[in-house]
Amino acid sequence: MIHDAVTDAGLLDTMANNLGLVAAFVAALYVTAGICAVREVMNSRTSQGSAAWLLSLFFLPYVTVPLYFVFGWRSFSDYAKIQATLGRSERARRADELGLTDHEETRDWPVLSRVAGVPFLAGNKASLLIDGEATFGAIKDAIARAKTVIFFQFFAIHDDALGREMAAALIERAKTGVEVYFLYDDVGSHALSREFIHRLKDAGVRVCGFNENHKFLRLLGPMRLNYRNHRKLVVVDHVEAFVGGHNVADQYVGRNKWFGHWRDTHVRVEGPAAVACALSFVEDWLWASGNQIELPQVTEIPMPGDESVLVMPTGPADKLEECALAFVEAAAQAKRRLWITTPYLVPSLDVQTALCAAAMRGVDVRILLPEKRDHWTVWLASHAYEDTFVQRGVKVYRYTDGFLHSKVTLMDDNLVSIGTVNFDNRSFQINFELTLWFTHERMIRNVETMLTTDFQNARLTWPDAFQSRSYVFRVLAQGARLLSPIL
Repeated sequence: MIHDAVTDAGLLDTMANNLGLVAAFVAALYVTAGICAVREVMNSRTSQGSAAWLLSLFFLPYVTVPLYFVFGWRSFSDYAKIQATLGRSERARRADELGLTDHEETRDWPVLSRVAGVPFLAGNKASLLIDGEATFGAIKDAIARAKTVIFFQFFAIHDDALGREMAAALIERAKTGVEVYFLYDDVGSHALSREFIHRLKDAGVRVCGFNENHKFLRLLGPMRLNYRNHRKLVVVDHVEAFVGGHNVADQYVGRNKWFGHWRDTHVRVEGPAAVACALSFVEDWLWASGNQIELPQVTEIPMPGDESVLVMPTGPADKLEECALAFVEAAAQAKRRLWITTPYLVPSLDVQTALCAAAMRGVDVRILLPEKRDHWTVWLASHAYEDTFVQRGVKVYRYTDGFLHSKVTLMDDNLVSIGTVNFDNRSFQINFELTLWFTHERMIRNVETMLTTDFQNARLTWPDAFQSRSYVFRVLAQGARLLSPIL
C-alpha cells in the first residue's frame, strides 16, 4: 500500500510538472503570437494580408507563429540604414553636380524618379540582348576586358556547364589581380556546391550568400527565406553593366530538354547607369557580408551614348510598395498600348485594377505568359488571374516556342522597362529587384520588334478558355490564387 501511494504521488508530481511545462509553452506561444500580431499591425502594407495573419495568429497560433517568422516577419531597417550610410539620398544631388541628370526625362516621369530616388541619367549607350547565347557571350566578353573590378550577382547559380564557364572566366580575371565580388541568393542558389564556392575562393574571388551575415535568422537555411534577392547584375570596371531576366544555369541557354528554347531578355548599358548599378551592388554586398566596398572618387564619368536610363532598385526595405507603384504609374500613363512579358502573373489588386482600367479606356493591353510551367502553384494561379484579365478586355497570350522568362514592359512609344521584376506579389512586395527604364526611341523600336516576334510565337487566350477547363483544374487554380501574397 505504501509503495503504491509513493508511486501515485510520483506520477502526480510528474504530471504536474508536465502540465506546468505545457502551460508555460502555451503561454510563451500566445505571448509570441501577440508580439507578431502587434508587429503586423504596425508594419502592415495591405489590410487583407494583415487581417489574414491576425486571424490565423489568434485561432491557429501553433501553426501560424513559425510561419509568420518565415513569411511575415519583415525587418529590413538595417538595410535601410545601409542605404543611408552609403548616401542613397545624396545621389540625385551628386548626379546633378557631375552633369549626369537628364532633367527633361526626370520632369516627364516624376513618379518613376521619386520611386527610384535618383533622376534619369543621360549619356548612356544601351544594347538589347535577346536570349542566353547573346547575353552570356556579351557578359564573358566584358569579364575578359575587366581591368580593376567585377561585380557578379545572380539569384540562381548552378554548378553546371554554364555555371562552370562563368566561374572559369571570373577565376581567370581574379588571378590577374582584378577584384571579383560574387554574390548569390541563398534560396535561389541552394544547390550550389561547396566545391564550386571553394574553387572561387581559392582563386581570390570574394564570395558571399545574401543572408550569410545573418546566420541567427537561419533555420535549415535562411530564416528570411521569403525575402530573396532576385537581382541579376554584372558590373565591369564601373563602366558597363548587364541587367535582365537570365540566371546562371544551363536551361537559360536552351540546354534543358523540358524547357527547350529559353526565351529571355537582358540589356547591356555603358555610362552613368553602370555606376548606378554598381551602387546597388555595393548596398547588397554590405548587407550580405558586413564589409563595405570602397568605390573610387571620380570627378567625371564617361558618357559614351545619347540614351537616358533610370536605374531602379526596389525591395522590402522600401517604405512603400514602390516597385508596384512604378508599374501602376506606367499603366496609368498609357494611352495607346501597354505590352508586358512576364513568366508569372500573380499581381496585387492595385496592379490588376491599373491594367484593367487601361484596357477599358481603349489601351491595347497585352500580357505574354509562358505556355509551359516551371512552378506548379504559380502556373495554376496565373490561369485564374488570366481569366480575370481576359473578361475585362486585356489580351493574354501564351508563348509556345519554348519557355518564356523575359521581364519587359513597353508603354506607347515612350517608355520601356527591362529588369528582374515579375508581375507577381513576390517581385512587387517581397523580393529585392532591379529595373532599368528607357525612353530613347532606339530602345523602344528594338523592344517593339522583339515583342512583335514574341507575340507571333504565341496563342491568344479566348474568353471562355478558363471555363472550358475541367472543374478540378479550376478549383486548383482558384485555390492557388489564394496563396498569392507569398507566391
